[in-house]
Amino acid sequence: MRIETATEPGRPEVPNEDFVSVVLPAGGRGGALVLLDGVTPPPDNGGCAHSVPWFTARLGGALLELAVSRPDLTLKDCLSAAISRTADAHRTSCDLSHPLTPQATVVAVRWDGAELEHLVLSDSALLLESVDGTVTPVLDDRIDRLRAAGLRVAPLRNTEGGFFTAAADPAVAARAVTGRTPTAALRAVAAVTDGAARGVEVFGSDDWPGLFALLRKAGPQALIARVRERENADPAGTAVPRGKPYDDATAVLVEF
Repeated sequence: MRIETATEPGRPEVPNEDFVSVVLPAGGRGGALVLLDGVTPPPDNGGCAHSVPWFTARLGGALLELAVSRPDLTLKDCLSAAISRTADAHRTSCDLSHPLTPQATVVAVRWDGAELEHLVLSDSALLLESVDGTVTPVLDDRIDRLRAAGLRVAPLRNTEGGFFTAAADPAVAARAVTGRTPTAALRAVAAVTDGAARGVEVFGSDDWPGLFALLRKAGPQALIARVRERENADPAGTAVPRGKPYDDATAVLVEF
């Protein structure tokens, strides 16, 4: 089995708000990965005394532990429990009702000898490579559909008819895109935050099979380096408008 991951902040002077981890538990053929992209907070920090990296570390760690230790729970159930556990860790000190309380996108994957279970919430991406080399993206495309409709995205966060992120309400876990695939049908999986997927989703210089091919050939750090080249060529975001000229970027590849 090959496992490679890389993560890099958008700017070195700003803390990285992403989280990624892969675990291979003892005693079995299974494993799990969790990738989170923390949402940059407003100037008032969303009414929270804690940083986004604190939140993503708490949520990511809880989700990974539950995914491994509770195979009786679905990944939706694990995410719901992890959100509750994280909210309880700062419920008494912070305003969790603030619409921009710390939150994150989520990709979670769990596999054993029989099947692979996946979960995607918001705009990080999961890529499944079949044994014949076909690459299938698993996307939660609600943000893209809202933008295509010409709607302002920010006011529609965690609202009916909008899009959803993992914040303080465990009920959002039910909104995640989920599925199962026979493990024997897969050769590899990859997960990327939107910062690492900019070649596909922002600059239009790559497609999902091409991104996956780069991950396999050169690894996640090479993918991030390619994104940085595109960003450096347009540092102010004038040629290609985007919310942030530079973004945290994280990618992970698992070959079975």
